[in-house]
Amino acid sequence: QVQLLESGGGLVQPGGSLRLSCAASGRTFSSRPVGWFRQAPGKEREFVAAISRAGGSTDYGDSVKGRFTISRDNAKNTVYLQMNSLKPEDTAVYYCAAQQVSYYTGSRNLNDYDYWGQGTQVTVSS
Repeated sequence: QVQLLESGGGLVQPGGSLRLSCAASGRTFSSRPVGWFRQAPGKEREFVAAISRAGGSTDYGDSVKGRFTISRDNAKNTVYLQMNSLKPEDTAVYYCAAQQVSYYTGSRNLNDYDYWGQGTQVTVSS
């Protein structure tokens, strides 16, 4: 079993930066691919980024590519999402999710993720 807890959200001005953290419990976290998703009011949950278990492979959604960076520190059981050049359209609740399988596919399908955090709110506004 894996439990995930996001933190680092908040209010930021357009063009600003935030770093989200996803802290995990469970000894098997380092063997699991992890993804970040987001959901804005009235919209479906969308893929943001994913990272393989060792961190050597990453994938990004088209809307965040070049602005966001996903990374992980398995010694700390934590995955990060560095968000730069934030835009108002980045406003959403951000969720991290982990897969039960150990192999990495860069899946953008939320149904492929088995464990979810409760989310952290990111608001980009002047």
